[in-house]
Amino acid sequence: MLIYPVILTPDDNGTLLVGFPDIPEANSVGDDEQEALLNAEDALEAAFEIYFDEKRPIPMPSKLKKGQQSVTLPALVTAKVLLMNEMLEQKVRKAELARRLDVRMPQVDRLLDLQHSTKLEFIESAYRELGKRISISML
Repeated sequence: MLIYPVILTPDDNGTLLVGFPDIPEANSVGDDEQEALLNAEDALEAAFEIYFDEKRPIPMPSKLKKGQQSVTLPALVTAKVLLMNEMLEQKVRKAELARRLDVRMPQVDRLLDLQHSTKLEFIESAYRELGKRISISML
């Protein structure tokens, strides 16, 4: 799982501003800490879509400082972020991945859509085509 550090800053109107040191495009706000952190995850995923659209690798999270708030991404989002980064690293385009997986482009588009509930088996197949595999552990 990817765990991104969050910076919560009190605003002059009583809300909390949310920022991410690793992802400057991700910003949000909340009336209290709980709402701010909930909105932070949405802001982070929205920023990742910008990176996906611009075909830029998503920066990995920096180490948390003691007591620092954070956002833990869901496993499915983490798998898709790491998949996209690997595709960029290997210079594999979506069309090439579709060819390797023997599927049509809309299926690859959904595979890389953070809002789509992709089956784990399909993600594993994509990793395999890139010479990688997924490892799951419990903490």
